[in-house]
Amino acid sequence: MHEVSSREILKILRELNAKRVLIQTPEGLKREARSLADFLEENGIEAIISGDINYGACDPADREAKLLGCDALIHLGHSYMTLHLEVPTIFVPAFANVDVVPALEKNLGEIRKLGKRIALVTTAQHIHQLRRARGFLEGKGFDVLVGEGDSRVSWPGQVLGCNFAAAKVNAEGVLFIGAGYFHPLGVAVATGKPTLAVNPYSGDAIWMGGEAERLIRKRWAQIAKAMDAQRFGVVVSTKKGQLRLAEARKIVSLLREHGKYAGLIAMNHINYPALEGFDFDAYVVVACPRVPMDDYENWRKPVLTPTEVEIILGLREDYAFDEILGAGREEDEPVGVSFHGAGGSL
Repeated sequence: MHEVSSREILKILRELNAKRVLIQTPEGLKREARSLADFLEENGIEAIISGDINYGACDPADREAKLLGCDALIHLGHSYMTLHLEVPTIFVPAFANVDVVPALEKNLGEIRKLGKRIALVTTAQHIHQLRRARGFLEGKGFDVLVGEGDSRVSWPGQVLGCNFAAAKVNAEGVLFIGAGYFHPLGVAVATGKPTLAVNPYSGDAIWMGGEAERLIRKRWAQIAKAMDAQRFGVVVSTKKGQLRLAEARKIVSLLREHGKYAGLIAMNHINYPALEGFDFDAYVVVACPRVPMDDYENWRKPVLTPTEVEIILGLREDYAFDEILGAGREEDEPVGVSFHGAGGSL
């Protein structure tokens, strides 16, 4: 279902004179990782597959690759994010082998309800077809806007689970192409605009307004549970693309200024069972926004985002999605495999 250019990867590894590599993969690409490992082994390169869960480009296994004595890291499924890498890294977006146009054509009636001037966004898996999708929609009379985004993404029109900058353009509504709920749900909450998600695999179209309202109600419930909390554990991630230490320290200072006790905790894999021994009344996760959003039901105590803490302290009234925003992107990545040497900036 996904394209992985094994020969292009091999070409880069040959140029690096790599003898041993670590392959990192999200859950949905484990078969592709194994096939790639077999291919590289057949070509004289020792391949190790990382068994750890991967949460995105924000979570590269370059430290582990260095520890294992690997000459390079192959990061499957995600595009490059501006980070300081400890080993040369090949990013392989793994584009989906599905044509997006039939699903758009099937749902033209629903798409027209967004208005004439629409924003078009997608994930890395479908970014290679964004130009084709835009051409199709413009041929049907739409004024299609593709936002530039920022340095957290590789291309215009790309959104992440923590970054929806590309969707924030002067449009009447937002059209998301892709599978899953979290990305279009984040788009709907972050932009406050009508958002339609078209799934190119199933051909279904789902309006995200109701889902966004349900999510916000659930978040207000977490806020209400934490209103009387006096002791807050502020959790910062050590994953490179989620390391928001300055933001975490800011939250600690704000809580203390308002008479609350606040302690700073650093974790790699953030989960409630590992925190259960602490005596905090509530937690603030200053890392991937999906942790408190996706897993809150598994937390016995309230779990908040930084923007939700501001509501508790009376510094904000309206609900806002917690995003990790970047700076301006200097240039787009190539649409396909991209290589980045060790170093770079956080």
